[in-house]
Amino acid sequence: MILSRGNLKNIEAGNVLVPAEEMLSFPEKVLQFGTGVLLRGLPDYFIDKANRQGLFKGRVVVVKSTGGPALEFQQQDNLYTLCVRGIEQGAIVEENVISGAISRVLSAAREWEKVLEVARQPELRLVVSNTTEVGIALVKESISQFPPQSFPAKLLAVLFERYQAFDAAPQAGLVVIATELIPDNGKQLEKIVTELAHFNALGQEFLNWLKLHVHFCNSLVDRIVPGKPDAETVDHLTRELGYEDHLLSMVEPYRLWAIEGSQQIAGVLEFAQADPGVVITEDIERFRELKVRLLNGTHTLSCGIAVLAGIDTVKNGMKDEFLRDYITSLMQQEIASAIPYSVDKDDALDFSRIVLDRFANPYIEHLWLNITVQYSMKMKIRILPVLQKYNEVFQKVPEHIAFGMAAFLRFMHSVEKDGLYYGATGEKTYLINDDSAAYFNEKCLSPADYVEQVLKDQAFWGMDLDAVSGFVGSVQNYYNSIEKDGLKQAMSAFSF
Repeated sequence: MILSRGNLKNIEAGNVLVPAEEMLSFPEKVLQFGTGVLLRGLPDYFIDKANRQGLFKGRVVVVKSTGGPALEFQQQDNLYTLCVRGIEQGAIVEENVISGAISRVLSAAREWEKVLEVARQPELRLVVSNTTEVGIALVKESISQFPPQSFPAKLLAVLFERYQAFDAAPQAGLVVIATELIPDNGKQLEKIVTELAHFNALGQEFLNWLKLHVHFCNSLVDRIVPGKPDAETVDHLTRELGYEDHLLSMVEPYRLWAIEGSQQIAGVLEFAQADPGVVITEDIERFRELKVRLLNGTHTLSCGIAVLAGIDTVKNGMKDEFLRDYITSLMQQEIASAIPYSVDKDDALDFSRIVLDRFANPYIEHLWLNITVQYSMKMKIRILPVLQKYNEVFQKVPEHIAFGMAAFLRFMHSVEKDGLYYGATGEKTYLINDDSAAYFNEKCLSPADYVEQVLKDQAFWGMDLDAVSGFVGSVQNYYNSIEKDGLKQAMSAFSF
């Protein structure tokens, strides 16, 4: 049996939350650009949950930017299952939810007129986008194309269509929430859309309406949504649920959608009342800092350690006594005390405990080697501000950060083959996927002063790491120990 609207009544499994028939007839209030698992697993999850509570009573029209029909959505009447798996407050979570949030999936290439029809619907309140980091980019093009090529031009075409259909009525304005993983995503999108409106000569009256009645919001999304699981897990879930679902996705219990907006905007986003994971506030920088420093930063400082220790996944890292203790102490003793933003220490510690649960999630296969992609850039962006803040506050070396830096330098020690760079740990080799791989390869040709050469290169780091008293020497000592004894022995020999 395949999941579909007609088959909902035939689902007998008691551990599946099924949408009520009434929910599948709610009006379309959201236009969403993107069909990816993150949108289905986070914004659409919140909307579905609110609909179950009678709060939002609206459905989502999804615009598919890639070519071809959305056959899997059509076959399943746009229903899909979210399998929530993980650890929350130390307890295992296993939930299965059939989402009825999506009403239609439209192809931008084949059904652009239907997309413009949605723009003319009076019930429409919200536009949500996740078009990847490269989606929010200026392409000077006409919005009269069918369809325009870039996402900002498509959005402008929708907004101008709505402006015309409702004779510039203020109440026809919309809230636009960008979820792309770039800073100030909503404001960047607003800037590009405004520039495109000038390029298309849409007139001052439209520009006024756009400025006053279309509210672009920055937002931060945080949920691990690995998507469709492997074949063995799918077979197991199909037997457990009693139906086939080609759109089934795994998601972790943790969920956050932090939206930068006023109380006026909160009034439009009624679904926020359904779950504490939706936060509407006038400044989301605090949430971004917590995530970037404690979750992403800890990943960054730990990934080289894990690879050199022969540990493949994050969940397995949490089973290793030394790495688990390192991760915990790194977050709670050093990063939480030195976030370069005004964050309450208790809030940081609370978030660190949530991160530990997320890292230990037994259902998520998160490879440490994948986290090392663009390793050096991540060290600069995520770690250096914390290092500077720690030095400013405590005037001493943060030893966990120093050890993580030593592991990073050892990880980047490479040999070149056919234009690619490879590192080695024991008998295993690994590809170094980093734009600065050639730089490190050149530096490690002088092994005696490799560490000092790199750490004292102000042009590379954009700061003087030697200004952090004792840091270079501490990193050198840890590096020497890793080289001499191996990562695991080096870690067990030091008391952090």
